[in-house]
Order: sequence, then structure tokens, then C-alpha cells
Amino acid sequence: MINYASREINCKLVYYGPGLGGKTTNLEHVYGKVAPEQRGKMVSLATETERTLFFDFLPVDLGTIRGFKTRFHLYTVPGQVYYNASRKLILKGVDGVVFVADSQMERMEANVESMQNLYDNMSQYGYDLTKLPFVIQYNKRDLPNAAPIPELQEQLNPGWEVTDPAKQRVTPDSVNEGEFLISQVDGTWIERAPYMESIALKGEGVFETLRHAAKLVLKSMN
Repeated sequence: MINYASREINCKLVYYGPGLGGKTTNLEHVYGKVAPEQRGKMVSLATETERTLFFDFLPVDLGTIRGFKTRFHLYTVPGQVYYNASRKLILKGVDGVVFVADSQMERMEANVESMQNLYDNMSQYGYDLTKLPFVIQYNKRDLPNAAPIPELQEQLNPGWEVTDPAKQRVTPDSVNEGEFLISQVDGTWIERAPYMESIALKGEGVFETLRHAAKLVLKSMN
């Protein structure tokens, strides 16, 4: 969405994931660290079990696009399945998605269910998640019952087939050393979404995730 009067490009970034996985914690940390003059008011819509948050801010370190500043609108969706109508509504017009997964072993099923729900809701709008800026954040990495990253990757980020010959080349992961975003698996080219590790309660990995997602959104606009 382009605002010619203020010379701003407005980008919508939605934090998705299971209930109590850390979506709200991410946004609250970002809001608390962004200078007041660079952010709008935080809006909180409370449901019985959790809150849906929204605010916008103007990152000064991401530069401009064709002379326009970029304003990011950050949203969380309710994690509980029975709020799916709200989830779908919030996804409308989305420019990028951050999936916040709960690393705890016993939350794996909830993670998988929420990821499938994300794909389903996106497809109903005609969005292809494999072609949109999409980052996965594995949160709560400090807990003793946190699942190993390879297991989380296998369940939540197994990848999708790369059919475009121009993209069929080994592409290193700039965030996780020694790993690849695009590689050949059993003769098939596979692409995975980039992932970050975090401990959102301590603020670790929060801005790194946001910055990575924001850069992917801006790159998709060039």
C-alpha cells in the first residue's frame, strides 16, 4: 500500500503460530525497543485466552525504496483454532509472514496444526506461501524440553520442490552456517524457508527475525 502524501510504502507483516508460542512476546519486545517517535499506538484486542496485537513503525535502518520510506505494520493472530475467522481476516493483504513455533516437544502437534492452517488460509486468498517472504522462528530454545532443530525442520520446514530451472542451484543459508536454503535431496531440488532461533522472553533473536523478514519483504518489492 503506497501513501503518496507521506511518501511511504506500507508493508504488512503477520506473526502466525500456535497459542502461547511467543507471538505477543515478540511484538511487545519490538514495541518496547522502538523509539516512540518511530512507532504508532499499540492496539490490543483481547480474547478469552490471549491477545491479538497490532502496531506500526518506521524502521530507520532499512533505507528507502525509490525515495519512499517503508512503514511496517506488525500483527499477531490468535493462536487458538476456534479464532480462525480472525486469523484469515488478519492475513488479508499480507506482505510477509513470520511463523513463531514453540520449540517444546509436547507442542509439536500444535505447531504442525498451526502451520497447516497457515498454508490453508493463505491458499484461500490465492497466496502461495512458497513465493511470499516467509521466515520461521523457533522460539523458547532455552527450555530443557526444546526439540532439536533438525526435528523441528523435518516437521515444520521440510521444504518444497523447486521447479524453476533458474533457481535450481545450491544456495547457502546466510543465517545458519553450513546449512542451505536450496539444495538437492535425492535428485530433487528443494527449497526451505529461512529460520531463526529465539528466546523471545529475553529478547534474543526477536529483532534478528524481524529484520530478516523485513529485508525479504523489501527485496520482493524491487
